[in-house]
Amino acid sequence: MNESNLPHVLTVDDDPAIRSLISEYLTDNGLRVTAAANGEEMTAALEEYAIDLVVLDLRMPGEDGMTIARRVREKSSLPIIVVSGRLDEVDRVMALELGADDYLTKPFSPRELLARIRTVLRRVTAAQSLTGRQADARAFRFAGWELNIGTRRLTSPVGKRVELTNGEFCLLNAFLASPGRVLTREQLLEASRLYDDVYDRSIDVQILRLRRKIEEDPSHPQYIKTERGVGYVFAAAVDKLTGAAS
Repeated sequence: MNESNLPHVLTVDDDPAIRSLISEYLTDNGLRVTAAANGEEMTAALEEYAIDLVVLDLRMPGEDGMTIARRVREKSSLPIIVVSGRLDEVDRVMALELGADDYLTKPFSPRELLARIRTVLRRVTAAQSLTGRQADARAFRFAGWELNIGTRRLTSPVGKRVELTNGEFCLLNAFLASPGRVLTREQLLEASRLYDDVYDRSIDVQILRLRRKIEEDPSHPQYIKTERGVGYVFAAAVDKLTGAAS
């Protein structure tokens, strides 16, 4: 494979030994790697390269990883795996709430880091595929319901408008773009994040709320069905409306 086509990982850590270890292992396993010692070098790398994922040390002198993660997440949905030498649950929760995609505690094996990187990259690729299918749709229709993408308006079969939160809209949009396809919780979370901010990270809770709005009997759903141990599938036929409205 052409090296320019390989996923490009940026590792940010003030410890040169860790930077070297991560860089060598990931490079030997089919990834491009750029290393940075601090936030300034990270910013320069992001400006120079098309980075696919950042491995970010949480505790660094100067601008710490938490501040850097917050700054990155304010501007983009670039995947971030946070690493830290502390076992403090507060750090892990704060990192995830800031939008980190995963959290790894030092010391960790390079093999585990590689596995987590590959998992996050697969998840993001799947989410981008979902978003691409949504891009040219102006509305979806199913069983008399209509979801207008431009206005984010859901209309019931009797013509009643049903209010949706941002998270509910994003989830329903993702389901309607891929009817009959099983979507994992991770795919639904990433699809939602790419479309808008979803602060409630419990996909199951959001789906329960969405079912209450579109299902006749939420305890026996006909549209959003659970695939145990995998995720969810939208079981109804969906018509996709494209192009400009007439």
